[in-house]
Amino acid sequence: MNSGSILQGKRIQFQSTLSSALVCAFAIELDLSDQAQQGLAIRADTSLEGLLPESDLMGLSGDHPEFVFAVCADRFYRALTPFAVAETGGRGPGLGGQLLYAGELDEEGRALLVAASVLGAATLTATADPTTQKQAVRDGVIDFLVTTLDEALRILKNQVRKREGVAVCLAARPAAVEREMEERGVQPDLVAYGLLGLARFPASFEASARHVEQVVAGPERSVVTWTAESGTAAWLSKLDAVALECLAAEKWPAEWAARRWLRLAPRYFWRLARDRRIVSCHTGAARTIFSRLKGAVESGEIGTAVWISMSGESGTQSVHAIPPAAAPTPH
Repeated sequence: MNSGSILQGKRIQFQSTLSSALVCAFAIELDLSDQAQQGLAIRADTSLEGLLPESDLMGLSGDHPEFVFAVCADRFYRALTPFAVAETGGRGPGLGGQLLYAGELDEEGRALLVAASVLGAATLTATADPTTQKQAVRDGVIDFLVTTLDEALRILKNQVRKREGVAVCLAARPAAVEREMEERGVQPDLVAYGLLGLARFPASFEASARHVEQVVAGPERSVVTWTAESGTAAWLSKLDAVALECLAAEKWPAEWAARRWLRLAPRYFWRLARDRRIVSCHTGAARTIFSRLKGAVESGEIGTAVWISMSGESGTQSVHAIPPAAAPTPH
């Protein structure tokens, strides 16, 4: 069990956004430590940046909300990959055939849904807030918005049977949804802890579901990020292709998750982080990606300036790669 989900022997479960003052008062009432109180207050503010350690934000500067979202999605993706199983049709490992309950559709929940969708899970989330519902539809975070659990289960069961991914949002309070699920005996295969280790699910799901918990990247892992300054869509697709070449299965057979992420994540980031990319992989592969992207820009293969950063055990290095004056136009 993740030590972050147990605070001095008291399990804390939050399914809705609370004010910082209310959460802190609740923490004091439970006689929690100062550190635990601070963690709960940050979670209540629902700021994605506040949920990430400083090390995850190294190399980012200025106004970077899109990158923060991408980093959060990447963290959840890394937490979900250990639960991937082999899929048919040569699609590689994934979460096809598994039901994930993601809890409240808050900012953290949106990042979790993107990660789960990339891995092909059938995911259920809930929110009673109409603005949040509409925004999730516009951003492509959810595939279906429904009003009853029957509708949600009909879609989810069909996709689980076909081992295909889907994200369904039920327009209701999470607590009410969870109560109805419990009454009807609906049990998810997977439930998740948030970025601070707080449960995104009710205690009734704890015993039967497997727990998705945040993982600490080993010293052999690094993260590479890049941002194209102009002609974003066309140049990013070319940059992605360069990065995928560096992660070729022949050289890095174990990096299936990084390859899948690079292939599929952009479709979910088209509004949320459309000009940004992030990938977590072996440090050796990360160095190759960093060097190859830089070289592609400086040689004129990529005709726009690109910010590239690599973070790992040895620290962070960044470069602003600039193409020659007579660089080609994207096509």
